[in-house]
Amino acid sequence: MTMMKHLFDERLAQLNAHQKDLLRKPNEPQLPGNGIFLRYRNPILTAAHTPIFWRYDLNKETNPYLMERFGINGVFNAGAIKWKGRYAVMTRVEGRDRKSFFAIADSPNGIDNFEFWDSPAHIPGTGEAETNLYDIRLTRHEDGFIYGLFCTEKRDGNAPPADQSAAIAQCGIARTQDLIHWQRLADLRTHSPQQRNVVLHPEFVDGKYAFYTRPQDGFINTGSGSGVGFGLSDSITDAVVEKETIIDPRVYHTINESKNGLGPEPIKTRLGWLHLAHGVRNTAAGLRYTLYLFLTDLHDLTRVLHKPGGYLIAPTGPERVGDVSNVVFSNGWIADDDGRVFIYYASSDTRMHVATSTIDQLLDYVVNTPEDKGTTASSVDTLQLLIDKNKAFR
Repeated sequence: MTMMKHLFDERLAQLNAHQKDLLRKPNEPQLPGNGIFLRYRNPILTAAHTPIFWRYDLNKETNPYLMERFGINGVFNAGAIKWKGRYAVMTRVEGRDRKSFFAIADSPNGIDNFEFWDSPAHIPGTGEAETNLYDIRLTRHEDGFIYGLFCTEKRDGNAPPADQSAAIAQCGIARTQDLIHWQRLADLRTHSPQQRNVVLHPEFVDGKYAFYTRPQDGFINTGSGSGVGFGLSDSITDAVVEKETIIDPRVYHTINESKNGLGPEPIKTRLGWLHLAHGVRNTAAGLRYTLYLFLTDLHDLTRVLHKPGGYLIAPTGPERVGDVSNVVFSNGWIADDDGRVFIYYASSDTRMHVATSTIDQLLDYVVNTPEDKGTTASSVDTLQLLIDKNKAFR
């Protein structure tokens, strides 16, 4: 028994030392970058960043071998908000049982030294059966509350017993004023059979709450659903969108031909509302997720002013490997008062990263980068114009 206790203490010391090194590891930009944003060398959060007292029973009597009792599979798809001067991300933490929950980690500088709060977020239920909650978007609304909009999922009751993967997804809504105590509101109702990737606009529109939606017929395939939608609701406590207007449709042979959805809440800039979204296309290797930007009018939120062709961020190197490979996904970013922007994105449903830019850089990119004109010939013409322009500078 004395030997067992010695091994327990030795192993716990090793675990604590390893995690301390991990949490304090500085993050460095990957230079030279592309002039639009900077990637950083290390993930900001992984399963190993979760507290040891989440994963291990620290009682020597009940866990003499110091085994993991609550396994964490991944930390990804985080909403983000500036909170009390710190950079807070509300992550999707997935256990080894595939159930996801929300937990907040924060950092003094937004790029490293992220640490989880002691307890995960406790989101009340609605009384309806729901198996899984994930992918929360945080919006600090002008009504004074912080809202979290997330996907609430349950098994499709109409599916045959042989199909245990058929599911129904809708938009859950909760609100808080301290990021600790959450009030659950009624799920968003629309005329679409299913909803994912719903985002609340931070301001009232004509005195109403404005939602960016992603209507879809099925859990995986969008079917007749066709892109990022927009709609208004008189209420937030019982939100109902009667009409969804598609503002950013899916388009054949583009990065968003299979499906697309908004990421975090848009950022208000001098030129319009800046949106970060994900686009999905099908390949021989499966679905590929990338991130892209577009800009909408300050007053008519359904009017897209600029949309660069192609993606802003795509998975690269180790980011391509994970539970769901070849994926980047973002549902959180933070714009500082000095114009710096922190883009928090996940890779392959496994880990969290950060990329940094500025409002001015992102506006330059979104306004001056050529759009996708839809054909090989037009792409060659666009490239040739740039080549010809550069002849004077070579």
